[in-house]
Amino acid sequence: MNIDIRKHIISNFKGSEIDEIKASIEASIKEKDEITLPGLGVFFEVLWTNSDENNKDFILNTLKNSLK
Repeated sequence: MNIDIRKHIISNFKGSEIDEIKASIEASIKEKDEITLPGLGVFFEVLWTNSDENNKDFILNTLKNSLK
């Protein structure tokens, strides 16, 4: 059985309110469950793909500073 995780995650969250998306992200991080990592990866991919260069620089600097 092939599942397109990207399509599945995006489909599940289409029309979601900001609070719902935030709660899902925070729950995924809090649970520290490896199974949620692909979903967070899809969110990151969507964020990255839809960011301009300034936002990408902000994301990269935040990651770099957080990985010290």
